[in-house]
Formats: sequence, structure tokens, C-alpha cells
Amino acid sequence: MYRELLKSFGPQHWWPVSHHARNPSQARLEIAVGAVLTQNTSWKNVERAIAAMFAAGLMDAAKLRAMPEGNLAEVIRPAGTFRVKAKRLKAFMEYLWAHRGGRLDGLGAGELAAVREELLTVHGIGPETADAILLYAVGRPTFVVDAYARRVLRRHGWIPTKATYGEIQRLFHQALPQEPQVYNECHALLVELGKRHCRTRARCAGCPLENLPHDERA
Repeated sequence: MYRELLKSFGPQHWWPVSHHARNPSQARLEIAVGAVLTQNTSWKNVERAIAAMFAAGLMDAAKLRAMPEGNLAEVIRPAGTFRVKAKRLKAFMEYLWAHRGGRLDGLGAGELAAVREELLTVHGIGPETADAILLYAVGRPTFVVDAYARRVLRRHGWIPTKATYGEIQRLFHQALPQEPQVYNECHALLVELGKRHCRTRARCAGCPLENLPHDERA
């Protein structure tokens, strides 16, 4: 599956970082913020909220931590459910200061499973958001399971309908080399497949995986 998608679509160059980021540290923070803001909204809305944060000088961990929650909510209003997401961003900042010296790259140190479990204790950070931060912001080898991945695998009979997040993630961890770049590329390719072909209503004609057994109704 991975080879066919890469051959058809080519490298996806994910995570999409804006032109506003001036250095790697700022780019990492933008990715982590984006992982929280993208919950239950479109990426276009996230981009608008991120642009507003840059304009307000908030793509800085210390300034983001110091910003009152209500003020932050107004800045990220384009992302939708902005009060909820402001609370989650503030909780994430407090976690960084309490456990990682206020540094996002601190998530790159320590045993991966333990760091991930820490992240999952932060208000509003579930498995998908935690894995997106770990993979894309700090390059840890953990696969991000989203709705696109679940739909593609279900329709091709590779997972049962009620497979859990952990079960699906283990499938990727077992099938692919445990390398961040591979997980990054595979996740991005599945998103592209989901947008082009494996939509809510399948468009199987021309799909790179069309010749593999599948059930478009699944």
C-alpha cells in the first residue's frame, strides 16, 4: 500500500508549516499548535488562526503561556470551538513548563511510550493529537491514526470495523520500518488518498489501490 501510494502521489512534504515561521523552534511550536487547533475543523480554518497568532506575536512559548486564556480564545476564533481550544493550548503550555523546561524539543528526550503517556494526561490531548505532536514537531517514530487511515484500512479489509486506535497503530508499527520519515510520509499519503478517492462516498476509479481487494461500501 505504502509503495503504491508513494509511486502514484510522490512525497507529500508534510507537516505543512506556514511561511511565517522564522526558525526551527518556531516551526515546531506552530506544528504543535496546529495539531491542537485542527481538532474538528478544516485546515483552512487552522491556517487563519495560525496567521492571527503570528500577527499577535503569540508563536512563542513564553508569550503563549502568559497570554490570558480569554484573549487567546479571541485570537484563535477562526479555528472554531475557540474557547475549548484556548483552554487546551494553555494546558499544553503549562505541561511544557512543568515537565519539559518550557521547551517543546524536550519531548524528543526520554522513552517514547513514557513521553506519550505524559502527553495523554494533558487536558484535551488525545492519541491522535499526541502522536501528531511527537511525530511532526519532534520527529519521534509514532504513527498518527486519523479518520482517513481508518477508512482506507477498513474498506480494504485490513482492520475490523470496531478496531481501536491502538490496534490500528500497532498494525502500522509492525508493517513499516520504525522511522519517523516513513510514518510521516505514509500518514500524509493516506490523507491525500482520502481526499482524492477514499472519501465518505468512495471514488475507486483511478485509485492507486483500485486493484487490491476492497469494499467501497464498508
